[in-house]
Amino acid sequence: MERSTERELEILTAIGEGRPLTQRALAQRLGIALGLTNLYLKRLAKKGSIKITEFPRKPAARKRLRYLLTPRGISEKTRLTYEHIAYALNLYRRARETLRGELSRLPESGMKRIALYGTDEAAELAYLTLKEAGIEPIAVFGAATGGQFLGFTVHALAELVADECDAVVVATFDRPEARVAELEQVGVERDRILTLRRIERGRGDGASP
Repeated sequence: MERSTERELEILTAIGEGRPLTQRALAQRLGIALGLTNLYLKRLAKKGSIKITEFPRKPAARKRLRYLLTPRGISEKTRLTYEHIAYALNLYRRARETLRGELSRLPESGMKRIALYGTDEAAELAYLTLKEAGIEPIAVFGAATGGQFLGFTVHALAELVADECDAVVVATFDRPEARVAELEQVGVERDRILTLRRIERGRGDGASP
């Protein structure tokens, strides 16, 4: 599912909750700029998925807007929800298959000390896949440090000592090339980096995306 489509679903879901909603609050919820949020709302209104109306106001008051789902918007929200679920399930399935394939070569090479790089849903999936293979991660690394992830203390990537682990799992559903490059910068060799998505030829080697 494209990111723009995901955002449209998030907006329709937020509006469908029926609570008072400002563009600023919606922008913060989506993690995008206010101007971009405004463009999405206008596009959804043009499609007929939402209706934008003004609250009754005093002459000196600032304009306040109300966002409502139309029947077409309700139908579109339902369609996108099913599409998102199907996409997520397929993504999880492919990620597990890829990581299982990567893990299958570890016993032959004697690799047992595996670390995780990531702390979101992808890392949870990676953790479960490792446990299925009888492997307990030895450490978890992430961008935000000092927190907890599944009982592990999250360490900064700068704390990773390459010789203390046999391999590192890049736990992200996004393209992994950037994180692979970060691991290489701290001394982890490419053949000791496992990913949930296959690395495309030409990526991560200085080639343009």
